[in-house]
Amino acid sequence: MKTVAENMNIMSRSIGAAMRERDPGPIRELAAQLAQAQVDYIDVNIGPARKEGPELIEFVVREVQQAAQRPLSLDTMNLEAMRVGLAAHDDSWGPPLINSIMARPERIEALLPLAVERGAQFIALLYGPEGLPRDAEERAGLAATLQIAAIEAGVPEQSIWYDPVVVPVNSQQAELQGCTEFMMLLPDIAPNSMSICGLSNVSNGAPSKLRPLLNRTYLAILRHWGAKSAIVDGLDSELLRLARDQWPELDALIGRVVQGEPIDEGALSRDELDYVKTARVLLGHSLYSDSWLEL
Repeated sequence: MKTVAENMNIMSRSIGAAMRERDPGPIRELAAQLAQAQVDYIDVNIGPARKEGPELIEFVVREVQQAAQRPLSLDTMNLEAMRVGLAAHDDSWGPPLINSIMARPERIEALLPLAVERGAQFIALLYGPEGLPRDAEERAGLAATLQIAAIEAGVPEQSIWYDPVVVPVNSQQAELQGCTEFMMLLPDIAPNSMSICGLSNVSNGAPSKLRPLLNRTYLAILRHWGAKSAIVDGLDSELLRLARDQWPELDALIGRVVQGEPIDEGALSRDELDYVKTARVLLGHSLYSDSWLEL
């Protein structure tokens, strides 16, 4: 799987301060760490950045690419900042990725021509005029809207990265199944496209110590259904192992849960049992609670 590191985010206490103060040191240090972790992309999220967005994104793009030598995913609601960030991007490391174009007419009209003009790939965020889609079918409808617009604009299918909008399992467990089911449908809807998700959204609101377990398990579930990339914690080495096919035992175990195969829990280690229980929660086979591992 392709990995997009989420860590370069203005909402982060240390990195956010470095961005606002235009301090290159922490930005370069984190970018170098992510490069050492061998992530494929680094997401540069500067937030709304209404006043100084163009200047800020140009500074961050330059510092990150000099330190990491990676293509970037650019994340901001500021359209002029997006334009400047794309112009500043060094494509010698690969084309930039626009994060994201929602399935809303105003966002499609504003950003799709920019993607075409710049030769950028883009994340097709399945968030429509009515807000968050309720199930896989609504997500498929929004995907069709974005796909038609992209094809008419001349964007190749392989440049579209569909994001079903992952929701937190602790508060929207039933709705999470729509994300999972959409990943199952996508190969039939757009077989040459990419797929992606903001993986850590699944564990938002869960106890901090349990979030990596939820993230890794959900990544394995999505991998089983052919997911091609994810926006992840680029410093979680265990998660990156899983994304790179370097944890086949866990992959196979969670695959058995996905397929509904019987599992002898008595033969599992404690860690293996934790992953099995977590997969069942994420698949909706058992109800979420903060103490799901103890049940």
